[in-house]
Amino acid sequence: MDKNTLEKRVLKVQRDELTGHYIYKKLAAAEKNNHNKRILEQIAADELEHYNFFRQISGKAVKHSKAKVMLYYLIARTLGVTFGVKLMEKQELNAQRYYTEIAHLVPSVDKIIEAEEQHETQLINMLKEEKLNYVGSIVLGLNDALVELTGTLAGLTFALQKTDLIAVVGLITGIAASLSMAASEYLSTKAENENENALKSAIYTGIAYIATVLILVTPYFFIDHYMLALSATIANAILIILAFNYYIAIAKDLNFKRRFVEMAAISLGVAALSFGIGVLVRTFLGVDI
Repeated sequence: MDKNTLEKRVLKVQRDELTGHYIYKKLAAAEKNNHNKRILEQIAADELEHYNFFRQISGKAVKHSKAKVMLYYLIARTLGVTFGVKLMEKQELNAQRYYTEIAHLVPSVDKIIEAEEQHETQLINMLKEEKLNYVGSIVLGLNDALVELTGTLAGLTFALQKTDLIAVVGLITGIAASLSMAASEYLSTKAENENENALKSAIYTGIAYIATVLILVTPYFFIDHYMLALSATIANAILIILAFNYYIAIAKDLNFKRRFVEMAAISLGVAALSFGIGVLVRTFLGVDI
Protein backbone atom coordinates (compact mmCIF):
# COMPACT_ATOMS: atom_id res chain seq x y z
CA MET A 1 0.00 0.00 0.00
CA ASP A 2 1.52 3.34 -1.04
CA LYS A 3 1.68 6.43 1.18
CA ASN A 4 -1.26 8.22 -0.45
CA THR A 5 -3.54 5.20 -0.14
CA LEU A 6 -2.55 4.74 3.50
CA GLU A 7 -3.30 8.39 4.24
CA LYS A 8 -6.74 8.11 2.62
CA ARG A 9 -7.49 4.98 4.67
CA VAL A 10 -6.43 6.69 7.91
CA LEU A 11 -8.48 9.83 7.17
CA LYS A 12 -11.53 7.72 6.29
CA VAL A 13 -11.33 5.85 9.59
CA GLN A 14 -10.61 9.11 11.42
CA ARG A 15 -13.73 10.74 9.97
CA ASP A 16 -15.88 7.70 10.82
CA GLU A 17 -14.67 7.69 14.42
CA LEU A 18 -15.43 11.39 14.85
CA THR A 19 -18.85 10.96 13.27
CA GLY A 20 -19.54 8.05 15.61
CA HIS A 21 -18.53 10.21 18.56
CA TYR A 22 -21.09 12.88 17.65
CA ILE A 23 -23.82 10.31 17.02
CA TYR A 24 -23.37 8.67 20.42
CA LYS A 25 -23.03 12.05 22.10
CA LYS A 26 -26.29 13.28 20.57
CA LEU A 27 -28.08 10.05 21.50
CA ALA A 28 -26.75 10.26 25.07
CA ALA A 29 -28.03 13.83 25.42
CA ALA A 30 -31.53 12.70 24.42
CA GLU A 31 -31.52 9.49 26.50
CA LYS A 32 -33.72 9.57 29.62
CA ASN A 33 -32.62 6.24 31.06
CA ASN A 34 -29.56 7.02 33.22
CA HIS A 35 -28.02 3.56 32.73
CA ASN A 36 -28.25 3.80 28.96
CA LYS A 37 -27.12 7.43 29.04
CA ARG A 38 -23.87 6.60 30.88
CA ILE A 39 -22.95 3.83 28.46
CA LEU A 40 -23.69 5.97 25.41
CA GLU A 41 -21.48 8.70 26.87
CA GLN A 42 -18.70 6.17 27.48
CA ILE A 43 -18.86 4.90 23.91
CA ALA A 44 -18.87 8.49 22.64
CA ALA A 45 -15.68 9.09 24.65
CA ASP A 46 -14.13 5.92 23.21
CA GLU A 47 -14.91 7.06 19.67
CA LEU A 48 -13.27 10.43 20.35
CA GLU A 49 -10.21 8.68 21.73
CA HIS A 50 -9.98 6.59 18.56
CA TYR A 51 -10.30 9.75 16.46
CA ASN A 52 -7.43 11.42 18.34
CA PHE A 53 -5.30 8.31 17.89
CA PHE A 54 -5.67 8.45 14.11
CA ARG A 55 -5.27 12.22 14.06
CA GLN A 56 -1.82 11.81 15.57
CA ILE A 57 -0.95 9.43 12.74
CA SER A 58 -2.35 11.57 9.92
CA GLY A 59 -1.38 14.91 11.41
CA LYS A 60 -4.61 16.32 10.01
CA ALA A 61 -7.97 17.32 11.43
CA VAL A 62 -11.16 16.22 9.68
CA LYS A 63 -14.80 17.19 10.00
CA HIS A 64 -17.53 14.74 10.96
CA SER A 65 -20.47 13.94 8.69
CA LYS A 66 -23.37 16.07 9.93
CA ALA A 67 -25.75 14.30 7.55
CA LYS A 68 -24.83 10.89 8.97
CA VAL A 69 -25.19 12.15 12.54
CA MET A 70 -28.67 13.46 11.81
CA LEU A 71 -29.65 10.31 9.91
CA TYR A 72 -28.76 7.90 12.70
CA TYR A 73 -30.18 10.21 15.34
CA LEU A 74 -33.54 10.32 13.54
CA ILE A 75 -33.49 6.54 13.03
CA ALA A 76 -32.79 5.97 16.72
CA ARG A 77 -35.44 8.43 17.87
CA THR A 78 -38.04 7.06 15.47
CA LEU A 79 -37.39 3.31 15.57
CA GLY A 80 -35.70 3.02 18.95
CA VAL A 81 -32.19 3.49 20.27
CA THR A 82 -31.49 -0.25 20.15
CA PHE A 83 -32.27 -0.47 16.43
CA GLY A 84 -30.40 2.74 15.58
CA VAL A 85 -27.27 1.80 17.49
CA LYS A 86 -27.24 -1.79 16.25
CA LEU A 87 -27.63 -0.55 12.68
CA MET A 88 -24.70 1.79 13.21
CA GLU A 89 -22.63 -1.05 14.65
CA LYS A 90 -23.23 -3.02 11.46
CA GLN A 91 -21.57 -0.15 9.60
CA GLU A 92 -18.67 -0.14 12.07
CA LEU A 93 -18.07 -3.82 11.30
CA ASN A 94 -17.61 -2.79 7.67
CA ALA A 95 -15.16 -0.09 8.78
CA GLN A 96 -12.99 -2.70 10.47
CA ARG A 97 -11.88 -3.75 6.99
CA TYR A 98 -9.88 -0.51 6.84
CA TYR A 99 -8.29 -1.29 10.20
CA THR A 100 -7.14 -4.66 8.90
CA GLU A 101 -5.62 -3.07 5.80
CA ILE A 102 -3.49 -0.64 7.83
CA ALA A 103 -2.84 -2.87 10.86
CA HIS A 104 0.66 -3.91 9.76
CA LEU A 105 1.63 -0.28 9.05
CA VAL A 106 0.08 1.53 12.03
CA PRO A 107 1.27 0.65 15.56
CA SER A 108 -1.39 -0.16 18.20
CA VAL A 109 -4.23 -0.33 15.68
CA ASP A 110 -4.97 -3.85 16.95
CA LYS A 111 -6.14 -2.29 20.23
CA ILE A 112 -8.56 -0.12 18.30
CA ILE A 113 -9.94 -3.19 16.53
CA GLU A 114 -10.38 -4.98 19.86
CA ALA A 115 -12.24 -1.99 21.31
CA GLU A 116 -14.56 -1.87 18.28
CA GLU A 117 -15.41 -5.55 18.71
CA GLN A 118 -16.25 -4.98 22.37
CA HIS A 119 -18.81 -2.34 21.36
CA GLU A 120 -21.21 -4.99 20.10
CA THR A 121 -21.19 -6.85 23.41
CA GLN A 122 -21.67 -3.61 25.34
CA LEU A 123 -24.61 -2.58 23.21
CA ILE A 124 -26.37 -5.93 23.52
CA ASN A 125 -26.32 -5.62 27.31
CA MET A 126 -26.86 -1.90 27.69
CA LEU A 127 -30.23 -0.90 26.31
CA LYS A 128 -33.48 -1.53 28.10
CA GLU A 129 -36.27 -0.51 25.76
CA GLU A 130 -39.72 -1.49 26.90
CA LYS A 131 -41.06 -2.34 23.46
CA LEU A 132 -38.29 -4.90 22.91
CA ASN A 133 -39.46 -6.71 26.04
CA TYR A 134 -42.79 -7.19 24.32
CA VAL A 135 -41.51 -8.42 20.95
CA GLY A 136 -43.31 -11.72 21.52
CA SER A 137 -46.63 -9.91 21.87
CA ILE A 138 -45.96 -7.79 18.79
CA VAL A 139 -45.01 -10.88 16.77
CA LEU A 140 -48.21 -12.61 17.93
CA GLY A 141 -50.44 -9.74 16.80
CA LEU A 142 -48.58 -9.12 13.57
CA ASN A 143 -48.26 -12.74 12.51
CA ASP A 144 -51.81 -13.62 13.45
CA ALA A 145 -53.20 -10.68 11.48
CA LEU A 146 -51.05 -11.51 8.46
CA VAL A 147 -52.04 -15.18 8.41
CA GLU A 148 -55.71 -14.80 9.30
CA LEU A 149 -56.63 -11.64 7.42
CA THR A 150 -54.59 -12.33 4.29
CA GLY A 151 -56.30 -15.69 4.13
CA THR A 152 -59.72 -14.20 4.85
CA LEU A 153 -59.36 -11.48 2.21
CA ALA A 154 -58.13 -14.00 -0.35
CA GLY A 155 -61.15 -16.21 0.30
CA LEU A 156 -63.60 -13.31 0.25
CA THR A 157 -62.06 -11.92 -2.92
CA PHE A 158 -63.17 -14.78 -5.13
CA ALA A 159 -66.32 -15.57 -3.17
CA LEU A 160 -67.71 -12.01 -3.26
CA GLN A 161 -65.78 -10.27 -6.09
CA LYS A 162 -66.88 -6.80 -4.93
CA THR A 163 -64.10 -4.70 -3.43
CA ASP A 164 -66.29 -2.39 -1.33
CA LEU A 165 -68.10 -5.35 0.23
CA ILE A 166 -64.84 -7.24 0.79
CA ALA A 167 -63.34 -4.14 2.44
CA VAL A 168 -66.22 -3.76 4.91
CA VAL A 169 -66.37 -7.46 5.79
CA GLY A 170 -62.57 -7.64 6.09
CA LEU A 171 -62.39 -4.56 8.31
CA ILE A 172 -65.14 -5.77 10.65
CA THR A 173 -63.55 -9.21 10.83
CA GLY A 174 -60.11 -7.75 11.47
CA ILE A 175 -61.22 -5.37 14.24
CA ALA A 176 -63.19 -8.10 15.99
CA ALA A 177 -60.23 -10.47 15.71
CA SER A 178 -57.81 -7.84 17.08
CA LEU A 179 -59.95 -7.34 20.19
CA SER A 180 -60.25 -11.09 20.64
CA MET A 181 -56.52 -11.59 20.21
CA ALA A 182 -55.68 -8.79 22.67
CA ALA A 183 -58.03 -10.28 25.26
CA SER A 184 -56.52 -13.75 24.77
CA GLU A 185 -52.99 -12.36 25.15
CA TYR A 186 -54.01 -10.60 28.37
CA LEU A 187 -55.46 -13.76 29.91
CA SER A 188 -52.58 -15.93 28.67
CA THR A 189 -49.84 -13.61 29.95
CA LYS A 190 -51.55 -13.14 33.30
CA ALA A 191 -51.89 -16.90 33.78
CA GLU A 192 -48.35 -17.82 32.68
CA ASN A 193 -46.22 -14.99 34.06
CA GLU A 194 -47.38 -12.85 36.94
CA ASN A 195 -44.25 -10.67 36.74
CA GLU A 196 -44.95 -9.51 33.19
CA ASN A 197 -47.42 -6.71 32.59
CA ALA A 198 -50.37 -8.53 31.04
CA LEU A 199 -52.18 -5.34 30.08
CA LYS A 200 -49.17 -3.97 28.17
CA SER A 201 -48.74 -7.30 26.40
CA ALA A 202 -52.38 -7.17 25.33
CA ILE A 203 -52.04 -3.56 24.14
CA TYR A 204 -48.93 -4.32 22.04
CA THR A 205 -50.65 -7.37 20.53
CA GLY A 206 -53.83 -5.42 19.74
CA ILE A 207 -52.01 -2.44 18.21
CA ALA A 208 -49.83 -4.70 16.03
CA TYR A 209 -52.91 -6.60 14.89
CA ILE A 210 -55.11 -3.60 14.08
CA ALA A 211 -52.28 -1.75 12.30
CA THR A 212 -51.72 -4.80 10.09
CA VAL A 213 -55.45 -5.08 9.41
CA LEU A 214 -55.66 -1.47 8.22
CA ILE A 215 -52.69 -1.87 5.88
CA LEU A 216 -54.06 -5.09 4.39
CA VAL A 217 -57.66 -3.90 3.93
CA THR A 218 -56.84 -0.42 2.54
CA PRO A 219 -56.35 -1.51 -1.14
CA TYR A 220 -59.96 -2.72 -1.29
CA PHE A 221 -61.22 0.78 -0.48
CA PHE A 222 -59.33 2.39 -3.37
CA ILE A 223 -59.04 -0.29 -6.09
CA ASP A 224 -62.16 -1.35 -8.00
CA HIS A 225 -60.92 -4.59 -9.55
CA TYR A 226 -60.95 -7.34 -6.92
CA MET A 227 -57.90 -9.20 -8.27
CA LEU A 228 -55.81 -6.02 -8.42
CA ALA A 229 -56.89 -5.23 -4.85
CA LEU A 230 -55.85 -8.71 -3.72
CA SER A 231 -52.49 -8.32 -5.47
CA ALA A 232 -51.92 -5.01 -3.65
CA THR A 233 -52.85 -6.64 -0.34
CA ILE A 234 -50.38 -9.48 -0.94
CA ALA A 235 -47.69 -6.91 -1.80
CA ASN A 236 -48.47 -5.01 1.43
CA ALA A 237 -48.24 -8.24 3.41
CA ILE A 238 -44.80 -9.00 1.96
CA LEU A 239 -43.61 -5.46 2.73
CA ILE A 240 -44.84 -5.74 6.34
CA ILE A 241 -43.04 -9.06 6.75
CA LEU A 242 -39.89 -7.62 5.17
CA ALA A 243 -39.82 -4.45 7.29
CA PHE A 244 -40.68 -6.15 10.56
CA ASN A 245 -38.20 -8.99 10.21
CA TYR A 246 -35.43 -6.59 9.19
CA TYR A 247 -36.14 -4.50 12.29
CA ILE A 248 -36.14 -7.52 14.61
CA ALA A 249 -33.09 -9.04 12.94
CA ILE A 250 -31.09 -5.87 13.61
CA ALA A 251 -32.44 -5.09 17.09
CA LYS A 252 -32.29 -8.68 18.40
CA ASP A 253 -29.39 -10.06 16.33
CA LEU A 254 -31.52 -12.71 14.62
CA ASN A 255 -31.31 -14.36 11.21
CA PHE A 256 -33.25 -12.10 8.83
CA LYS A 257 -33.44 -14.39 5.79
CA ARG A 258 -34.71 -17.45 7.64
CA ARG A 259 -37.36 -15.51 9.58
CA PHE A 260 -38.55 -13.64 6.47
CA VAL A 261 -38.88 -16.78 4.33
CA GLU A 262 -40.68 -18.68 7.09
CA MET A 263 -43.18 -15.90 7.85
CA ALA A 264 -43.83 -15.14 4.16
CA ALA A 265 -44.31 -18.82 3.30
CA ILE A 266 -46.89 -19.29 6.07
CA SER A 267 -48.87 -16.13 5.26
CA LEU A 268 -48.89 -16.62 1.48
CA GLY A 269 -49.57 -20.34 1.84
CA VAL A 270 -52.66 -19.69 3.94
CA ALA A 271 -53.76 -16.98 1.47
CA ALA A 272 -53.46 -19.41 -1.46
CA LEU A 273 -55.38 -22.09 0.40
CA SER A 274 -58.11 -19.63 1.40
CA PHE A 275 -58.39 -18.36 -2.18
CA GLY A 276 -58.96 -21.96 -3.28
CA ILE A 277 -61.67 -22.34 -0.64
CA GLY A 278 -63.31 -19.16 -1.99
CA VAL A 279 -63.30 -20.64 -5.48
CA LEU A 280 -64.95 -23.84 -4.22
CA VAL A 281 -67.57 -21.96 -2.21
CA ARG A 282 -68.56 -19.79 -5.17
CA THR A 283 -68.54 -22.74 -7.59
CA PHE A 284 -70.37 -25.40 -5.61
CA LEU A 285 -72.62 -23.31 -3.40
CA GLY A 286 -73.56 -20.94 -6.18
CA VAL A 287 -72.86 -17.79 -4.19
CA ASP A 288 -73.48 -14.73 -6.36
CA ILE A 289 -73.72 -11.32 -4.75
